[in-house]
Amino acid sequence: MRDVHLQAFGEHGLVVAAMVDTLRDTITPGAGLSLVAEHDRQVVGHVMFTRSLLDAPRRLVDVQVLSPLAVMPQLQKRGIGSALVRHGLGVLTERAVPLVFLEGDPGYYSRFGFAPGGGLGLRKPSLRIPDGAFQVLRFPGYEPWMTGTLVYAEPFWRHDAVGLRDCDA
Repeated sequence: MRDVHLQAFGEHGLVVAAMVDTLRDTITPGAGLSLVAEHDRQVVGHVMFTRSLLDAPRRLVDVQVLSPLAVMPQLQKRGIGSALVRHGLGVLTERAVPLVFLEGDPGYYSRFGFAPGGGLGLRKPSLRIPDGAFQVLRFPGYEPWMTGTLVYAEPFWRHDAVGLRDCDA
């Protein structure tokens, strides 16, 4: 899996791979998901769904964050990433997960039903996340009172993998 992230994320590959190593320890049955795609007995794709919190006015809500998703560069645009995401979302549909968040390209993730979170009363965990990239998918367990701020799990902050850094600052 590490090699997939190193290759797929280019200059950010080391950060993403380190974050995956840390997040892997947080996944337990029912609290997260890590899926791989294989080709000729080699891992060629990987997606993680990890537990985070929504700081809602009524109470904290367990939610999931889809991050990261990676496919080996030479195998991208063949449906591997989409298959990983769809399978993961299918598993989470069967659990009592009300919301899945991500930071990503709306043009890609809208095909799975993700929509901008800001218009739904949801706030991004960092101002560095572009508004359009902060996306959410609501599941049957979602209730209208579930609004508030997404609070990423600690490894996202430890590895400085939240939002975009201003490289010119």
